[in-house]
Amino acid sequence: MQKPPRITPDAALFLDFDGTLVALAETPEAIEVPPALVALLTDLHGLLGGALAVVSGRQIDVLDRFLAPLRLPSAGEHGVQRRDAEGHMQEQPPPDLSFVLDACNELAGAHPGLLVERKHSAIALHYRLAPDLLDVCRDTLVRLLDGQPQLELLHGKFVFEVKPAGINKGIAIDAFMREAPFVGRVPVFAGDDTTDETGFAVVQPRGGVAIKVGSGPTQALHRLDSTLAVYEWLLEARDLLAHGPRPEVAR
Repeated sequence: MQKPPRITPDAALFLDFDGTLVALAETPEAIEVPPALVALLTDLHGLLGGALAVVSGRQIDVLDRFLAPLRLPSAGEHGVQRRDAEGHMQEQPPPDLSFVLDACNELAGAHPGLLVERKHSAIALHYRLAPDLLDVCRDTLVRLLDGQPQLELLHGKFVFEVKPAGINKGIAIDAFMREAPFVGRVPVFAGDDTTDETGFAVVQPRGGVAIKVGSGPTQALHRLDSTLAVYEWLLEARDLLAHGPRPEVAR
């Protein structure tokens, strides 16, 4: 596993949010955005000619709130929502998730520590505060989705998510790569979770760079150890894109 190469001016940069740009927290709302991150992303967005997008399981309006006043091209809810570089929003109509929401709320009511997150087109059941309930959460949702081919179950870091089937981060990245200003560039995608593997599967066959953040098995050929390492890598990229490599000192 190699450290990622530096970001070149012809790159199309795609970044996951939780666990990649910001450290994971006990609850989705408890994350902390590093004070200098928004300015760094703003600089990179400009230096890459706008070819920088956030690809996340979060809703796009939530990403905008955390990254305000920056409004980047974004894919939200694993690609159910997508805002292109011109600001146009594309969004799948939400499926009927009322029976999923009722079951998750009932489960959370019976087991303290579970947190239900209602998104536009998905339901997330977080068990970070009750990790011993992994099997209970999984088995309940697997039974619930039996005979529901329009829905699929994702398993991320201490979370299960019910979402529309057939939509993922890889499809979202592929869609960006067909549009300006991403088209014709070399895709680079950094993500920390199993849900990012579909993105890795898209960028590497295109000759791009896939970066796994943190530990765990992956198909990505590059790795960064932490969100801090991601920040430092992006900071170095910003400086090199803005000023070029420092000249060699004669000895």
